[in-house]
Parts: sequence; C-alpha cells; structure tokens
Amino acid sequence: MKKLFLLFLILFSFQNTFSQIYDPVSFTTLVKETGQNSYTLSITAQIDKGWHMYSQKVPANGPMPTSFVFAKSKNYTTKGGVIEPNGHEIDDPIFNMRIKLFETKAVFTQKIERKNNDAFKVNATIEFMVCNDQSCLPPSEREFVFEIPKGAAEEQSKITETVQRDTVITQKEDTVAAVIPVKTEMRKDSVSVEKNAAKNEQNIWNIFLLSFLGGLAALLTPCVFPMIPMTVSFFTKQSKNKAAGIRNAILYGWFIIIIYVALGTLVTTIFGADALNALATNVIFNLVFFVLLVVFAISFLGAFEIVLPSSWLTKVDNKSQKSGVIGIFFMALALAIVSFSCTGPIVGTLLVQSASQGGLAPIIGMLGFSLAIALPFTLFAAFPGWMNSLPKSGGWLNSVKVVLGFLELALAFKFLSNADLVLQLHLLERETFLAIWIAIFAALTFYLFGKIQLSHDSPVTHLSVGRLSFGIVVLAFTIYLIPGLWGAPLQWISGFPPPKQYSESPNGIGTTVSSNTAAAILPEGAEEGPNGITVFRDYDLGLAYAKKVNKPVMLDFTGFACVNCRKMEERVWPDPQVLSQLNNDVVVISLYVDDKRPLEENEQVVSKITGKKLKYIGQKWSEFQILKYKTNAQPYYVLVDHKGENLNQPTAYNPDIAFYTNWLKEGVRNFR
Repeated sequence: MKKLFLLFLILFSFQNTFSQIYDPVSFTTLVKETGQNSYTLSITAQIDKGWHMYSQKVPANGPMPTSFVFAKSKNYTTKGGVIEPNGHEIDDPIFNMRIKLFETKAVFTQKIERKNNDAFKVNATIEFMVCNDQSCLPPSEREFVFEIPKGAAEEQSKITETVQRDTVITQKEDTVAAVIPVKTEMRKDSVSVEKNAAKNEQNIWNIFLLSFLGGLAALLTPCVFPMIPMTVSFFTKQSKNKAAGIRNAILYGWFIIIIYVALGTLVTTIFGADALNALATNVIFNLVFFVLLVVFAISFLGAFEIVLPSSWLTKVDNKSQKSGVIGIFFMALALAIVSFSCTGPIVGTLLVQSASQGGLAPIIGMLGFSLAIALPFTLFAAFPGWMNSLPKSGGWLNSVKVVLGFLELALAFKFLSNADLVLQLHLLERETFLAIWIAIFAALTFYLFGKIQLSHDSPVTHLSVGRLSFGIVVLAFTIYLIPGLWGAPLQWISGFPPPKQYSESPNGIGTTVSSNTAAAILPEGAEEGPNGITVFRDYDLGLAYAKKVNKPVMLDFTGFACVNCRKMEERVWPDPQVLSQLNNDVVVISLYVDDKRPLEENEQVVSKITGKKLKYIGQKWSEFQILKYKTNAQPYYVLVDHKGENLNQPTAYNPDIAFYTNWLKEGVRNFR
C-alpha cells in the first residue's frame, strides 16, 4: 500500500463550499543530453498563484511528500535520485511543523545513462499534493513519457521538449463532493493539530523510555554485565592518570551510542522514515516478526545462542589493540559484537516496536538503548569505588535472560494476533490469546519461584528478596488475566489482546445467547460490537437503519490491528453515560480500514486515489475516509445526519471520557 495511506493527513477546515474542480499544477517535460550516453530528464511544475506543493522529504505525520517512480528498463539506468529545487521552508501552521515547499515553479531533474544506441522511452510517475492557505486537494498522480532518440551523434544533440496536461487521476467530476471540506471553525482544527503534535511527541518519548529500560535489562545479562568491571579496569590501568581514564571511558561510551544510533539510522534509511509505519497492519510484517520474536525468545531460554561470525570479532579485536581514539572505537564495536547473543534479541525487539511507530523512532529507540548501556561504563570509570557495590556475576545473570525470553514470547503473540485480526481467520481469538498469556506468565512465575529450571540455570537454593518480589508481581498479573476469560475488560493491557467481540464467547466463557434471542435483538445486517453495542459494518445498511429509527449516525473508522481503537472501546465506551448514548442515541457504523475480505466483483472499482482497482473491503472504507474526511487516522469518529453531513467537529483518539460524552451530546443535540 502506498505511503499516502499513512501520510495523507489533511487537518485544515474552512467555511465555504466550492463546486469547481481544482487543477492548480501543470507540467512540462524536457530531455537534454549532458554527455556521452548521459541525459537529464526534467519535469517542471507550474504552480498557480496561492498554491504550493511539498518537498520529497517532509517530517513524519506531515503532508504527503512529492515522490517519483521511474520504470525499470534494460535500455537505461538512473543515476542518483531526483534532484529538486531549493524551495523555501516555512513553519506550517496547518501541520504544526517546519516544511519545505515550492511555489510558482519547481523543476525536478533525474539523470540517466543509456545502455545501448536504440531509441527508447522512459516512463515516469509523480505523486504529489497541493495546498493553499485554505485547503489541500487529494493526492494526485501524473504519468510522463520521455522519448530518447537513437544513439547516432547527429541525433543525440537534439533537445526535445513536450508539454503535457495529463489527466489528474484522482480528480474526476464525481469526486467534487469528496473535496468539499466539513464546516468547522479553524480554531478547533488548530487545537486538533496541536493535540496530534503532542501525541506524536509523547509516542517518541515512550519509545525512548522503553528502549532505555531495554538497555538497562541488557546490562543485566551475562554477555554485558561482566564487561563493566573488566572494561573500567582496563581504562584506569592503561591511562596515564585518572583524568585520562575518565576521558577514554567517556569516548568509549560515546562510541557505543554512535554504533547503535547508526544501526537505527540504517533501518530508517533503508525502509524510509515513514514507510515503516505503513507496515503496522501488514500481515506479512506481523507474521515475520512473530517468527523473529519466537526465535529470540527460544534463544534467551537457552536452546541456542544467536552469534555473529567469529571472524568479525577477531578482526575488530585486533584493531582494538591500537592506541588512541581508533582503538577505543573498535573496543566499543567489540563489545557490541561480543554481547550480540544477549543484546541482539532486545535490539531486534526494540527495532520492531519502533518500526511500527515509524518516523525517527528507530533512531530514538537506539539512542535510548545505547545510552543505558554506555552510562555505567562512563560513571564507574569516573568513580571506580562504586564498583564495590556491584553484585558479583553468577547464575542470576542467566535468570535475567530467561525472564526476558518469557517476555519476548508473550510479545510475539501480539504480532500473530494482529495478522489473525486483519485476515479475520478467528484462529487466535481473545480466549485463546489470554490462555496463552496466562500459560506463559504462569510458567514464568514457577520459574521465578524455583519450581522450573532450565539446562543453563544454577541450582536455586534460596530465593533472593528481589526474585521473590518480582515473582509475586508476575503471579498477581497472571491472576489478573484469568477473569478476562469470563469477559473482564482487563484495562491494564487494553489494546494487546483481541477485542471482546473477537472471541468464541463475546460475553465470557460459560455465557451464551441463543440464536433466536440474538436475531430478535439485532437489526438486520447488524452485529454485536464492543461492550454489547449494536454496530453495522456496512455504511449503506447502517444509514438505512438510522433513517428508519430516526437517529444520527456515528461513523467509527477503525482497524483490527489498531491499538488506540481498542483502548477507546475498552476504556471510554464502557463508561455508563457513553455506553447509554452509543446504545440509545446513535447508530454506530464501524468501518474497518484493514479488512482484508475481498469485495464483491461489482464493487471492485478503480481507486480515485491510486488509479488501481480496489480489492478488499478495507480499501473501500480507507478510500472513503480519505476522500470524504481528508484523513486516514484511526480511530476517527464522525457524527453525521441522514444526508451524510457532519453534525459537529469529528474527533480522533481522546481517552477523556468527559470530552467524549459532551461530543456525543453535542452531535445528538444538533441532529434534533
């Protein structure tokens, strides 16, 4: 799925509606010979006054960047990426970030090198978004064909220029309604932007904190912990004085940070700062990382060790014998390689989690992890006396690895659950998921209490206070999970297990509702949703029922693998006031944008966004949300009347129960 499904965040609203179709950008193309067998292809965008388009690189959660695709061919190769003009940067009040954009005119160039003397064509596509001070248009796609002449010298000197005004794939006559914005106040939209920015900042801090804690956990593994006194002792003995030792230890710590941050940067560079985020509901992504985390868990439990080739360590170790800064760098690199069997699974898990977040999260995650690893080496070098307070190495280090293995195994099933939810296979329903977690944490409890021992463990002759305390916490958590099998909400872990309605017994094990009773309660085409709320999964059926009972509609744009959607359903919707309103005052239509069930053949129309045929139900609702409401965030709630007109300002994830209650009351009041 293309980037625009996650990057298309149109957050600006305005008062008037328009009936014309906007087409503020026209393009010209140019082919110019720049050397023997070398050509420069130019695409010039002429932008109407008052409009602008964006750079190829924009911050995470910003507007859709301009992007280019040049078709692969045996006749030529591209040299480097597309070069864009300087443009200018502004503090965009709509997206609340600093963004580079282009006005009036923008020339993009791509260099190619021909492989033969035959005449050929270069097919290229540009995707872009244009905005003015009042609105943004849906993403557009244009296609270009550059004709390269034969390689004869007299023909190579020619410069051909063609002017095109291609059909805008996403803007046809029947999309005018989708471009019309909702009638809301600009002030409210600005507040929404600020909330989104604050939420993104909070997510980044969460990734940093989680990664820092992961680094602290890695410190307590048998691959890293024994290295602290050894390394600090080396610096204090080899340095001419205490100041030199501290300086070298600080350099050592900085190099540890640089190595791991470089890893996060590499992940972000390879996959793209924002493309990672698009993988969150991808079935293959979730299945691959399920397998990956299971392998990590089995490794931590002692079945085998994940190690890098020994030749790498030999080469790095030889270079670490050099004096000076270079030697210190290779010592830090040697630590990363030696400790990989313990830190690799933790680093891999953190990268998986931060990849789901997208943006710069992998870099921030590795910064937090490496900072936790580097701090002890620096601090103990500055204050060697502190090392006397460190516990001695022993069997407890392996116990830490085993505990991490259990936690990795529990996390793995979250990814498997995501894939099952998206495919709607019902193989890992809520009861099964909770039963697996109960079994995992029960086994961990027995392990901590010394009732289970693995092959690499030392005999447990007594329980330390710390081990006993942690065992009690895990036991309490295990007991807390058990009522979930009978329908308890389990708010501590809301968003992790499948929702209550995705279960064998939505009302809890041992409680059933007869088919006759259910048929009598539920309207035709409806089903029981979260918290027993009657919901429709089809827009037309839900709207028809709303007209019949004369109630407004609440559109619930959601996703099977959407964690924040589950949090709203499990923390906000059960509130008595909210639940009463959802049951009695509105008709809820839940539209799952990641529903992978195939569309009926007569519904498989060409997308007005991508130009490709829609295959799945989720694609249909995703396109509807993007075109109609100019956002793709989930959860996203809209109260509408029977004509589909908004009754108040739509809202997104907001766990404030009072706000949600007042928002529902306002929409119902406006409907009446």
